[in-house]
Amino acid sequence: MAPKRGARAPPPAPVEKKKAPEKVSNPLFEKRPKQFGIGGALPPKKDLHRFVKWPKYVRIQRQRRILNRRLKVPPALNQFTKTLDKHLAASLFRMLLKYRPEDKAAKKERLLKRAQAEAESKTVETKKPIVVKYGINHVTYLIEEAKAQLVVIAHDVDPIELVVWLPALCRKMGVPYAIVKGKARLGAVVHKKTATALCLTSVKNEDKLEFSKIVEAVKANFNDRFDELRKQWGGGIMGIKSMAKTKAKEKLLAKEAAQRMS
Repeated sequence: MAPKRGARAPPPAPVEKKKAPEKVSNPLFEKRPKQFGIGGALPPKKDLHRFVKWPKYVRIQRQRRILNRRLKVPPALNQFTKTLDKHLAASLFRMLLKYRPEDKAAKKERLLKRAQAEAESKTVETKKPIVVKYGINHVTYLIEEAKAQLVVIAHDVDPIELVVWLPALCRKMGVPYAIVKGKARLGAVVHKKTATALCLTSVKNEDKLEFSKIVEAVKANFNDRFDELRKQWGGGIMGIKSMAKTKAKEKLLAKEAAQRMS
């Protein structure tokens, strides 16, 4: 028989609730919760890394890096992202450090010795030492005169227009060149803060075998691949959110296409 309209359903049977076991507190240890309000306890330390207002030059660096990833980068600039690998760069810098130019203190000492020798009317050796050459104008002159045997260019020169033409000049003159990280590391070789490019014109006889191996590896990585690198565009890498949106849109289009086919 169907239940009458407006009749109330019988209430459900009462369910006995399980009593939670009472926590036994030790009377020796009184619970004193911290109050983090004004004038209260000091709040716990948080990671405020996201809220730091970074200096302007740091923000510009980061924005430039993001733009270089997002926008299309022409091959002339994109070649500076293809740097020498870690192991080969380490052996190259070991070689460069052997031919560091003298610093101010060493130069002062040398000139003092020379002055003393001239005062005592002794013969003074004036043979030029073999050292690393630096300075963009000097390096360019050595390349044009075909005196340079190896050119090392920094990848992070700002503005990049200072060195953007240097790889093409090196290839035209048949000079091996390498792009390395970074300008501060090159500067440390020649006792400067930064250096755009370094150059070796010759090496000692005991280093010729090692130097020839480095030159061969550098030629294989840069000079011989010049035609390939001049066609490679960079950038065009979107962010995570943009990539996720594009992926979702493609998935939806594929689903619609499959429905049409069926």
